Amino acid sequence: MAETMKGLKRSHRCTEVSQKNIGETVTVMGWVQKSRNKGGIIFVDLRDRSGILQIIFEESDVKEEGFKKAEKLRSEYVIAVVGKVEARSGAVNDNLLTGDIELRATEVRILSESDTPPFPIEEDSKTKEELRLKYRYLDLRRPDLQKNLIMRSKVATLTRAFLAEEGFLEIETPMLTKSTPEGARDYLVPSRVHPGNFYALPQSPQLFKQLLMCSGYDRYFQIVRCFRDEDLRADRQPEFTQMDMELSFVDVDDVIDVNERLLQKLFKEVLDVEVSLPIQRMPYKEAMERFGSDKPDLRFGMELKDVSDVVKGCGFSVFTTALSNGGSVRGINATGQGNMPRKKIDALVDFAKGFGAKGLAYIAMSEDGTNKSSFSKFMTEEEMAALINRMEGKAGDLLLFAADEDDIVFDVLGNLRLEIARNLELLNKEEYKFLWVTEFPLLEYSKEQERYVAKHHPFTMPMEEDLHLLDTAPEKVRAKAYDIVLNGTEIGGGSVRIFQNHVQEKMFEVLGFSKEDAYDRFGFLLNAFKYGVPPHAGLAYGLDRLVMLMAKEDSIRDVIAFPKVKDASCLMTDAPNIVEEKQLVELGIEVSNVEEPTTEC
Repeated sequence: MAETMKGLKRSHRCTEVSQKNIGETVTVMGWVQKSRNKGGIIFVDLRDRSGILQIIFEESDVKEEGFKKAEKLRSEYVIAVVGKVEARSGAVNDNLLTGDIELRATEVRILSESDTPPFPIEEDSKTKEELRLKYRYLDLRRPDLQKNLIMRSKVATLTRAFLAEEGFLEIETPMLTKSTPEGARDYLVPSRVHPGNFYALPQSPQLFKQLLMCSGYDRYFQIVRCFRDEDLRADRQPEFTQMDMELSFVDVDDVIDVNERLLQKLFKEVLDVEVSLPIQRMPYKEAMERFGSDKPDLRFGMELKDVSDVVKGCGFSVFTTALSNGGSVRGINATGQGNMPRKKIDALVDFAKGFGAKGLAYIAMSEDGTNKSSFSKFMTEEEMAALINRMEGKAGDLLLFAADEDDIVFDVLGNLRLEIARNLELLNKEEYKFLWVTEFPLLEYSKEQERYVAKHHPFTMPMEEDLHLLDTAPEKVRAKAYDIVLNGTEIGGGSVRIFQNHVQEKMFEVLGFSKEDAYDRFGFLLNAFKYGVPPHAGLAYGLDRLVMLMAKEDSIRDVIAFPKVKDASCLMTDAPNIVEEKQLVELGIEVSNVEEPTTEC
């Protein structure tokens, strides 16, 4: 039968007890990790969020009643123990913070018994993720997940303190707002009071934080939940957390400065990692041409090289056709991989096809000086030599080429270099390579919508020197936008905002919005802009992604307390789910029969 805590008060968490407490009587409480009965003496590993402490039960110390309780202890029982701290009588356990001490129990209370858990509560669990997510409340007891969530809390606390010192005000913005469908799909919330009308859950506080700048609050921040109804992957969730900020009377350098110092503080205080400032900056165009990505991983080389001019007159039609269609031919050098088996090269070809490639051309350069190539018979010796020279190829290297439209070539080779790096284990999680990517295109053309759409959002300021191109060559206009990238993952992004009416009106015109459309969607912001708006800019971090990288995890699910799976469902609560008919009637909603999706992690 479970007991109560009456008369007891916890004095220490498990790992708060140390050698300096030897001889003291302390009270600890937690979960039984494991129990070992050695006949006359029982060893129990007690666990709480801080770690593990070894407890010793001997009948002479806890008396017969207490010893009988100790004999009953099983994994995940919740207990309170009073005892005296001693130096460990057996061998010191260097793997535990408390490995040089133990607690000799004088009193024990069983506060709660436990059924046998469906999986062991242990670090680096091999249990399938579906089962762990179904019993997430048990999964969250595992020390590695607890460390991640403690780290997440520390990052949020340090961020709040840093930004407060920098003059930022923490201000909350609404969760129920108006749908502005320009980007990802909104999550909609029906209104009972306004039948047939819907709120939207915010994809970001973007418009409200700009209104706060109009209202004179100067520097705002918020650690806020956001929602996007989009397909998921390892670093996405339908609900996620942003560390969001906006600043008035600033330009790009001001936003970058405060954020570099924030990152420097977080990495020093949380990980004891020094971040050298200033962080490298790279224009979008350079990032794409060198790495095939707007979020390049700088932990390894294997940069793209444009060989279009070298092969423009060759006899290999794959290359020349791509060039005649306005595309390019580019390659990467997988240094030292010239002896890669053909089977593995074929696997890379299949991988490339998944990103739109029709195939991959290659030259495998053996250590003995002989070359194997998929296209050498179509080129002269001089052309091959010039191509290898441009690629800085040497004996033992593997040269891989893609030929197509630029967008496809970048996507193929950008992902291919990452795949090779993964296969060769070049992605060192102990290394942190930061990069600012700047000067993004302001617009991109959507074939589906047959119009230009905003690369970031419709309120991003064009670079002043490109404003004249909005009428003649909108695709060439660069934005005053910036992303902060860490190890090939975008952890945050922002921009300088448009604050001049004539620029905003021109932007809407280029996006294909009539004045009526613009006011229908964003009228409350545009009206506010009539009453004096300061120059302003901002940035938002994905807190989940940032902590994922700091914790050296591969998925943001490992740094979120209660995550969803790929189909945006919760395996623990079985959400989303049907609701009572009465609730639907109150909302004026009728649900048609739809096929149930298959749940995937």
